[in-house]
Formats: sequence, structure tokens, C-alpha cells
Amino acid sequence: MSKELTIVARIEANPDKVELVKGELIKLVEPTLKEVGCIGYDLHQDNENPAVFIFYENWENRELWQKHMNNSHLADYMKATQGAVASFILNEMTKI
Repeated sequence: MSKELTIVARIEANPDKVELVKGELIKLVEPTLKEVGCIGYDLHQDNENPAVFIFYENWENRELWQKHMNNSHLADYMKATQGAVASFILNEMTKI
């Protein structure tokens, strides 16, 4: 049986694109929470550096998270923020 998966994704917007990236990230929350396998999908913005966003996600398993990674609303986000994101770091984690 597959283990529950936690994702920590760090997105840093270009300084002149913070509001664009923030708006597009917010659009991901509602449809993602409705996806099969999504336990939690929390978006945070750094208090010191508003260009930094963190998604803290919990999924039933890696397979269902991978389906999420191939959905249309994520593709729409990628298209809308092309050239607006300075860095993206994703960690796949398992609770111990």
C-alpha cells in the first residue's frame, strides 16, 4: 500500500510579478482541494519576503499526486506565470 505523501513546494516570484503569481496560485486551491486523493492543499506567503510562496500539500499517495501534476488547472497556471517565477523548489516527503 502506498504511503501518504507530503509536498512542500516553494515558489519565488520575480519582484515585479508578485501579484500575478499570487493570483494564479490562489486559483489552484479550490479545484485542487476537490481532486481525488487531496487531503490538504495550503498556500502560504512569506511575511518577510512577499515574493515567496509555499504550498504545504498532503496526498493519499504519490500516484494521486502525480495525476494532480498533469491536470489542466496546473497547466493553465504554468502558462499564465511563464517568465514570472524566479525559482521553484519541490520536496516530496514522507511523515516519520
